[in-house]
Amino acid sequence: MTPERNDLWFVPLGGCGEIGMNLSLYGHDEQWLIVDCGVTFRDADGGKGSGFDVQMPDPEFIVARREQLQGLLLTHAHEDHIGAVAHLWPRLQCPVWATRFTAEMLKRKLAEHGLASRVPVQIVAPGERHQHGAFDVEWVANTHSIPDPCALAIRTPAGTVFHTADWKLDAEPVVGHRYDREAYQRIGTEGVTAMVCDSTCADREGWSLSEGTLYPGLLDVISQAEKRVIVACFGSNIARLQTLANVAHATGRHIGLLGRSLINTAGAARAVGLWTERETLVASEHLGYLPPESLLLVATGSQGEPRTALDRLSRDAFRELSLEAGDTVIFSARAIPGNEAAIAALVAKLKARGVRVVSPDMTSQPIHASGHPSADELRQLYGWIKPTVLVPVHGEPEHLDAQADVALTAGVERRLVGRNGDLFSLAPTPGIRRGAVPVGRLGVGRKGLQRINQRKQSPTVSGGH
Repeated sequence: MTPERNDLWFVPLGGCGEIGMNLSLYGHDEQWLIVDCGVTFRDADGGKGSGFDVQMPDPEFIVARREQLQGLLLTHAHEDHIGAVAHLWPRLQCPVWATRFTAEMLKRKLAEHGLASRVPVQIVAPGERHQHGAFDVEWVANTHSIPDPCALAIRTPAGTVFHTADWKLDAEPVVGHRYDREAYQRIGTEGVTAMVCDSTCADREGWSLSEGTLYPGLLDVISQAEKRVIVACFGSNIARLQTLANVAHATGRHIGLLGRSLINTAGAARAVGLWTERETLVASEHLGYLPPESLLLVATGSQGEPRTALDRLSRDAFRELSLEAGDTVIFSARAIPGNEAAIAALVAKLKARGVRVVSPDMTSQPIHASGHPSADELRQLYGWIKPTVLVPVHGEPEHLDAQADVALTAGVERRLVGRNGDLFSLAPTPGIRRGAVPVGRLGVGRKGLQRINQRKQSPTVSGGH
């Protein structure tokens, strides 16, 4: 199965019909391009207990076409977009392109796997354009809940795709660059065949909150706490970490980082000049000796993941300190669909230790902001990009359908809603071949990567909505 000169294809091997594990392929003129290469930390189909904590898309389809592969482009540094690179690159063996922070995060992962000197990682800046075989790619500044995210304008003689990756329209992102409205509008004016777009929060009306609005709410809750405060958030959210450092200054507390991924992300941000906090930062081995009321700790584990810092604290298995009755744990995050039961179990363990738990729905002012667009932001981007075809991705089935509904009301001409393994023909004639490509998952085990499952279907053709 090979795209011809007039073809422009999109094939998701992961991240379409599910949250996480993103790996997208674009095909044109007998050539392929990969966008993102991520992992997930939960089983498919609601969790069947595969035994593999880390899973990723099976790349068999593109590995078989490696000679036609022009490169791997990484839109940002979240695990569900870069976490599989170190595992899969030996099979792909292609150049990798990323912005500076994403590249710094990736290089640390590659070093852990002994690949730092083998993988050719090219650093790009927002606004740059590069030719990858038949694909002319422009990196467009986005905002998200991690520094240095970019959308991609992928131009070919057959048509142009605007691949949003994860995004929001954040006017005050706190850390890193702002989104490039002028670039969006210019690209839209040039003409966009299709937009492949994040659907994670498409079922929410309105506009997502800016990171810059969270300081008052976090300051209010932390100011009321009498003893130790632990804030659980995503370890990659450097903007949230900066806001909490500002709160630590205002409340006279020392800030401490708990969790390997958080410490690593902060180190990467410091290495590229995106986070410079040192004045109140305390090494974790000293935290147990400081008065509880003097501490503001930031911890991984907001989704109830096993072996994260907050999980170990809830079980009194964290070496450096123990939680005490009267301490406060603040969840500056919302549950990713599928994680609700794990979070509830974590909260129950914390409360059993006499810990006060505060979640976003308990405060009068916001203490969390999503990194994904709500419906009004989607409508705004449609208006700037003006795509002929919309392909919703990055979401479970209800999120994809919700975005298709938003696009319909916004006047987008065609909506193609599919799943992993479907072949989306974007040009010359929009449509979907269902189940055209075998898809499955690989799990990271003691014996290396192991196949968990594989789905093969007889292709059928659909014109979408």
